[in-house]
Amino acid sequence: MSTVPTDSLTTDPSPRPTPSGHLVTAGQAQIAGAVAAGVALAVGEVVTGFSGDGQSLVGSVGSAFIDQAGGDVARTAISIFSTGDKPALIVGIVIISLLVGAWLGSASRRRPWIGPAGFALFGLLGVWATSRDDLASTGLAVVASALAVLAGSATLWGLLRVAATGHLVAATGPARAVRPDRPTDPHASRRAFFGYAGAAGAFAVVAGTAGARSLRGRSTVVDDARAQIQLPAPTNQAVPASAPAAMQGPGVASFPVDGLTPYIVPADQFYRIDTALTVPQVNVDTWSMKVSGMVDNPFELSFADLLAMPQAQEAVTLSCVSNEVGGTLVGNALWQGVPLRTLLARAGVQSGATQIVGKSVDGFTVGFPTAALDDGRTALVAVGMNGAPLPALHGFPARLVIAGLYGYVSATKWLSEIRLTTLEDFDGYWIPRGWSKEGPVKTQSRIDVPKSGANVAAGPMAIAGVAWAPGPTRGITKVEVQVDDGEWVEAKLGDAISDETWREWMVQWDAVPGTHQVQVRATDGTGETQTSDKAPVDPDGATGWHTRRFKVTA
Repeated sequence: MSTVPTDSLTTDPSPRPTPSGHLVTAGQAQIAGAVAAGVALAVGEVVTGFSGDGQSLVGSVGSAFIDQAGGDVARTAISIFSTGDKPALIVGIVIISLLVGAWLGSASRRRPWIGPAGFALFGLLGVWATSRDDLASTGLAVVASALAVLAGSATLWGLLRVAATGHLVAATGPARAVRPDRPTDPHASRRAFFGYAGAAGAFAVVAGTAGARSLRGRSTVVDDARAQIQLPAPTNQAVPASAPAAMQGPGVASFPVDGLTPYIVPADQFYRIDTALTVPQVNVDTWSMKVSGMVDNPFELSFADLLAMPQAQEAVTLSCVSNEVGGTLVGNALWQGVPLRTLLARAGVQSGATQIVGKSVDGFTVGFPTAALDDGRTALVAVGMNGAPLPALHGFPARLVIAGLYGYVSATKWLSEIRLTTLEDFDGYWIPRGWSKEGPVKTQSRIDVPKSGANVAAGPMAIAGVAWAPGPTRGITKVEVQVDDGEWVEAKLGDAISDETWREWMVQWDAVPGTHQVQVRATDGTGETQTSDKAPVDPDGATGWHTRRFKVTA
């Protein structure tokens, strides 16, 4: 009877011979693949980060994902991560890349060509995504992708060699003499493998971080440019000298209640929701904005041209259509810029034009009816926010601010063009993705204090928040609060600069021990009270009464 070798009876399919002949475990191959993917990502970041132009391959892939994703994906991401949706997407792309790299490493044990082929496919994905990205350089992406593919493939091959032989050798060198029946000391191979893998992983972390920091470092150029800009004095006085302190500048609330949102929100606390995975860093010296389309006199303006025109300052509350009931994707600020009507009058809008389209330097577009400007609402090509030039996060050097419309149809940041067209001939970015063609802001209110789940002491306490219905004939005229099943109590309202801003509100309540529920509703200037019917944010904004539950202790 013949003897069957013990090795042939094993049920573990993990160890596979590499081209060198030594067995590499599945774990080693997966680690090698993940590390190689990390090195490839890092090289791509370094090349694009230190080039001084364009954005990273990861950024372009993320932007392509955002473009291809439907409205439900965007809504879900924003509802989960709020303003952290973009960092979450970047982290997700990196994690997926590492996982795919681990798979490529595992598959390369039997078929060494799979690793380079897989990295090549990822390189092509980066080039494809870059070709669709208005902020990226396709030529730079080709170079970065090629170097990333070479770095990833070489790292994977090298680590598998080390795992097989215990040292890094050339393909035609001593590794070919290694035979399965005379393997290198596995303990030595394991130590060498983890040493090299650790070094490659450290390189990936350091290089990737340096590349990312270099990309972010470009913002210092914009910050330096902003520091040199002196906004001209506006022709109007948006805030009277006699106005309450809350209106004089950002960060002050109308009522002395801890946790109440200030009437004018500081720029660094103002919400940010947009499709730009990488914040555009616009060179103000070369930037220009066109007014085109269905106009008699198309023209183009530089930033200096805009600053030379008469400026207006207005307080306007902006809201994102993705703001859930009680959400924080809403804010009030002082905006300064050139009235949009001034620019349209200069261009001479043709009679058939029914839509105003705003386009960003990154290709993002919005569109709203020309008729929206017939009621006198504030509409600005804004260059300032709260008395300073626009921050890069909020659209430097110029953006659109249109009162009473959700941002997805009106608030173009990093503005590059205003185009007149018809409602039938063009859909803004979000319309084909399932959102409503028109986006008037709905009457809403929010409870800031108390927080959900809070424990408060019995006795007199303040219930406070904000309410908004921005528009020249709307504004907030009444806010009512109900605790448990009690009667609706009218709240005291803070002052407002205009009907185009929110109003803070407050109710004093004598808190008694127990678990309680509070809800709020607002009434606007048309006499309409916000509905209690609950609706999701898509396709045209959430509805319902904001409710919070909290506990009062003796």
